[in-house]
Amino acid sequence: MTKTNCFQLGTIAKLHGFKGEVSLFLDVSEPEKYQALDAFYVEVDNQLVPFIVESIKPKGKQMIAVKLEGVNDEASAKKLLKKAIYLPDRLLEELDDKHFYDHEVIGFDVQDTEAGTLGKLTDVFDTSSTVLLQVMKDEQEILIPMLPDLVQKVDRKAKVLHVDCPEGLLDIYS
Repeated sequence: MTKTNCFQLGTIAKLHGFKGEVSLFLDVSEPEKYQALDAFYVEVDNQLVPFIVESIKPKGKQMIAVKLEGVNDEASAKKLLKKAIYLPDRLLEELDDKHFYDHEVIGFDVQDTEAGTLGKLTDVFDTSSTVLLQVMKDEQEILIPMLPDLVQKVDRKAKVLHVDCPEGLLDIYS
């Protein structure tokens, strides 16, 4: 399994007790969908290593405590701290042409209905107040808030995100 076939689910945030359990931070919009994991991959030395989940306990909205097969003490668990965790892309629900998963649109061209090509989408920032699309045009950064009805179409085949920016939003970048 490679990272190109996977999405990052979150990270191993901290130890949970002294018997090898760890707490996972689920960095997804619907963490409740992942509170019954059987297994996941951990990035260790730039390789994805599979881990089997022995037990799992919800710890709040975005956190779960897990006991992993073969991780039976604090020392073993400490080696996994701050490591990214992944699941295969095939586990994601297929979305319509107006919705996307953040990781899948990185590198897409962004096309505005009025302004035309804005540049390449380089990141999606999920702040506490809003989601921002980071678009790079040459050396210029353009930040676009994900407002309702902003996305007009996600063209996965052509790798183009069609947007309709509110009037005046792009004026500061001219």
